[in-house]
Amino acid sequence: MAYLERVNSPKDVKKLNLNELNELCEEIRELMINVVSQNGGHLASNLGAVELTVALHKVFNSPNDQIVFDVGHQSYTHKILTGRKEDFATLRTEGGISGFTRRDESAHDIFSSGHSSTSVSSALGLAKAKSIKGEKGKVIAIIGDGALTGGLAYEALNNNESNNLIVILNDNNMSISQNVGTMAKNLTNIRTSPKYFTFKSRVTRHIAKIPKLGSQINRFITMVNTKIRKRVYKNTFFEDLGFRYYGPIDGHDLDALIDAFKVAKAHNHSVLIHINTVKGKGYEFAEKNPSLFHGIGKFNIETGEPISSGDTFSSIFGSTLLNFAQKDSRICAVTAAMSTGTGLVEFSNTYPQRFFDVGIAEQHAVTFSGGLARGGMLPFFAVYSTFLQRAYDQIIHDVSMQGLKVVFCIDRAGFVGEDGESHQGLFDTAFLMSVPDLAVYSPAYFDELSSMMYQAAYKEKNAVAIRYSRGKEGYRPEGYEYQKEDFSIIGNPEAEKCIVTYGREFSECAKALEELENTYLIKINKIKPLDKAVIDAAANAKAVFFFEEGIRSGGVGEIFGSMLKEKNAECDYCHIAVDDEFVKQAPVTSQLKKYGLDSESVIRKVKDYE
Repeated sequence: MAYLERVNSPKDVKKLNLNELNELCEEIRELMINVVSQNGGHLASNLGAVELTVALHKVFNSPNDQIVFDVGHQSYTHKILTGRKEDFATLRTEGGISGFTRRDESAHDIFSSGHSSTSVSSALGLAKAKSIKGEKGKVIAIIGDGALTGGLAYEALNNNESNNLIVILNDNNMSISQNVGTMAKNLTNIRTSPKYFTFKSRVTRHIAKIPKLGSQINRFITMVNTKIRKRVYKNTFFEDLGFRYYGPIDGHDLDALIDAFKVAKAHNHSVLIHINTVKGKGYEFAEKNPSLFHGIGKFNIETGEPISSGDTFSSIFGSTLLNFAQKDSRICAVTAAMSTGTGLVEFSNTYPQRFFDVGIAEQHAVTFSGGLARGGMLPFFAVYSTFLQRAYDQIIHDVSMQGLKVVFCIDRAGFVGEDGESHQGLFDTAFLMSVPDLAVYSPAYFDELSSMMYQAAYKEKNAVAIRYSRGKEGYRPEGYEYQKEDFSIIGNPEAEKCIVTYGREFSECAKALEELENTYLIKINKIKPLDKAVIDAAANAKAVFFFEEGIRSGGVGEIFGSMLKEKNAECDYCHIAVDDEFVKQAPVTSQLKKYGLDSESVIRKVKDYE
């Protein structure tokens, strides 16, 4: 780590020559692989963005030049180069640095992120703010090709009206423009040469001084240049939107990247630089299987094999849906660029005509699913809880209001652990509870998920959401079996104290119940609409405790408490949930404990009641 030891800030990057920078890139890759193998994280995308990020900090002056990473999952090199090298071993750990950009972590993290397709919009706003205030400096948005499947990115590109905005398109999966051949590459090499740019600027200035004819000559030269570029590049989409387009450029060629960035920095015009990178660059297993190493847990560096294995809620969802599809030709699977994460890879291979990966476009996915349903199909949209937030209007307007049968299978509900604030699945209950004609189920175990999927597909009339947690099952009390009812009671319903919960939190409450006296437990399986009988089952208790792995405001527990009040129940009511804050990264066990939702906290809360 000879060169990495010398880099403690972006200023140190500028002191290194080209050979030293290339060595630095390899040292950064080694550090990344070691840390992510221990902590988990987004490896493939970060390995592909090493040279890109090093070149950025070689040319630009962060944070005066403001760098915005789309999603933030490819910002590891940026973190290492901006004073967080010594803390990098704490990546994604409790109290450590985030796996995404965070404003409160560094002045170099201009915008907190975690969701896709937002960088150009935020960068354009930053660029406009600089212009209004008369501040110098560029704003650089780095966006991956996958993020260009999100409509927000196009809205921002279409709104481009800035002379200090640079967009870097990191094309690491598909070619956005057609293969433009040798002539286009040679033209790009010429146009990104600082010497050529300086020469062109001088010539333009001298011609402009020619009396009467100068401006006309320059306009004619610009017109000719534009026509040549259109003939050579074939695809002028970005130039038609008002950008100076440069590319494609080898995203692992530091010399070419530095030249291109210098030219972009000198421009008094918005610029888009299109670079080609390899996901997983420098680590054989990640290059061969970038999907697996996109977001991975702990793994063995020597073999590339994940350390954790076995069934998860995601895999059970995928196998169950595959079984349904074998018997019902109406079954379709829809996902928004998350086929691996949601367990749909085998479905996609077995039934390609009924599998739809729409890209990072959750709004479109929901409305598209509505169209499938209207056309007589039975679509299951598999989506992470945190990403379904982006499609709230479409759930209301294009599915529920239409009375259409779409099944929303909501993965990563509740705490998600080390992914942190931007990925917590704590808000879905609050916004789903407000949607008319939408049923919501919440399984605690694998068999319940499969059964609820069947109920959703064949017993419910309208749209259904099934929310389930990340990873494996929790503790299951001996003798417990799912009865396919809206709720179930464990213990003596004549007891003085009543615990109410749903989903994964049932495991914690069930463990606690074994240590409590004069207490019974209600497990809600169908959380919307709430069966009035479940209110009756709790109303006779002296004290009711609702433990909820979700946001308090608008959550199930708030509605449950309101229904108790309407019934004029004479019990004391206590609602334990996450209260008006964003939950930081930590292991799920730690998050449960912090918010009073682990079994020990449940025991204390109930025992403390007098």
